Formats: sequence, structure tokens, C-alpha cells
Amino acid sequence: MSVSVLVVDDSPIARKMLRKALPADWDITVQEACNGQEAMLAYRAGKVDVMFLDLTMPTMDGFQVLETLQAEDLNCFVIVVSADVQPLARERALGMGAIAFVSKPVNAEGIRTVLREYGVMV
Repeated sequence: MSVSVLVVDDSPIARKMLRKALPADWDITVQEACNGQEAMLAYRAGKVDVMFLDLTMPTMDGFQVLETLQAEDLNCFVIVVSADVQPLARERALGMGAIAFVSKPVNAEGIRTVLREYGVMV
């Protein structure tokens, strides 16, 4: 069964790097969004199993997305991918429901480790 993945980042380069870091043997369909508002539209339009979410974006940031997911009781695995490596940002994101926090730049092994650790991929 294919896993639906949503990559959310305002940088096209960051989205491309994340897509390349996703395991090649993972059965997925991938959508992209360039801000939180687009992410929520994509989420509401169809099923999203895993969301890779940047924190710093225009229109609606990653924290607002996490807040909206909680408020509306929406359910998907959220993995924050951010250059903001401050402990407070990490703690806040995890406290708002993210399952993991991955620092930019991403690498394939780091992504694979997180996916296995949380049972998203075997």
C-alpha cells in the first residue's frame, strides 16, 4: 500500500533535496506545498500519511500548521525539517505533535532512521 507524503517548505531547493533523501525503495506518492496554508489545503483535499514540515515559511508557518492539526484533531505523522536547531523550537514542535525533528540539510540515512524508528517504514 502506497504511503502519501506531503513535503512542505517555501524553498523549492529544500523540497527537492528532501525528495531526493526519501528512500528509493519506499512505496510513496509525494505532494508538495510551499507554505502552511497550501499544506492544510492539500491535507484536507486527501489523505496525508506523513508530512515533512519546515517551520519558517510565509503565509502560515510550521507551528501554525501543527496548531491547526491539533485543533482540528487531524492525524498524520509530522516530521519537522528545519534549520532552526534551537532547543526551544525543537521542544515546541515535539510538544505540538511532531514525531521527530530533523535538521537541515537533510540526508538520506537520517530520514530513513526516523522513518524506521517510528514505524512509518520497515
